[in-house]
Amino acid sequence: MEPKHASVNGRKSSQRPQKSHRQVADELRARIRSGELRPGQRMPTQAKLADEFGVERGAVRQALRILQSEHLLTNVSKGAPATVAADLSRALTGPGAPPASTMVALAPRIASAFAAPHVEIDALCLTAVSLTLAIGEPLRQIHAGQLKPAKVDVRVLLPSRDIPLAFPTPVDDSPDDADEELRRRWLAQRNAQGQVLRHNLLALRSTHGIDVRITFRALPFTPPVKLYLLNGAEALFAYYTLSRREVEIGQQHLEMYDAPGIQSTLFAFEQGAGMRDMTFVEQSYVWFNALWETISSELQLTS
Repeated sequence: MEPKHASVNGRKSSQRPQKSHRQVADELRARIRSGELRPGQRMPTQAKLADEFGVERGAVRQALRILQSEHLLTNVSKGAPATVAADLSRALTGPGAPPASTMVALAPRIASAFAAPHVEIDALCLTAVSLTLAIGEPLRQIHAGQLKPAKVDVRVLLPSRDIPLAFPTPVDDSPDDADEELRRRWLAQRNAQGQVLRHNLLALRSTHGIDVRITFRALPFTPPVKLYLLNGAEALFAYYTLSRREVEIGQQHLEMYDAPGIQSTLFAFEQGAGMRDMTFVEQSYVWFNALWETISSELQLTS
């Protein structure tokens, strides 16, 4: 009889229910963060990891790609074993990591979500600029052959063009037409970002044969928060925090209250990280779906 494979930390594998690729990623991530797997250390082969965790090699590859998207691993491929990143200071996302700005934290989480065969992303935001920027990372990995989802479903809730916005809004001493100028500026940005997002995702149909669907709906209010829901397993949440700033529109300088979304601090909640996180994720989906199915309406990305 052949000897059993040793696990990453020396423990022998045992018979237990099959883990998901995300659970495999969580376990390996914990070993890297604890120092059990050191910077620069070569990982066990995918075959050994599959044997230890009782999963198929495909699940191991998905887990390793998640950790690569978080900058915890390098050299992830079907060939040689991956390597723990030499510089772990870049690994600012994932469970247990401190909250970071949307600009820093969102792209790696989106890329991690794209490691799944069926990608499902729901977003509620003001303009979709953060989501459009974040999608660029998994698109790069898809074009580089590092990711290959079979299906992508994206739903986006944005404020309606027909409502008065709570923000951006002019301060009290602004010109009479300032509010309309800001509304037109916001609408142009909302439409442009949505069109870019839609174009970039739908292009995957012809370039990589990926089944893509993206849908936008309009909300009858200005959202005070932004929310991203990933693959039924994660909820990323941030507040829109208003501040006073100056913007140039045409030939005039305008004082306004606004909330730059890319600077908002993003808080991550995940299934499997405890009852509190699990409940937050579940209720976030309930809330998003209720808005989608009740008071939202068809949205056209036109002026």
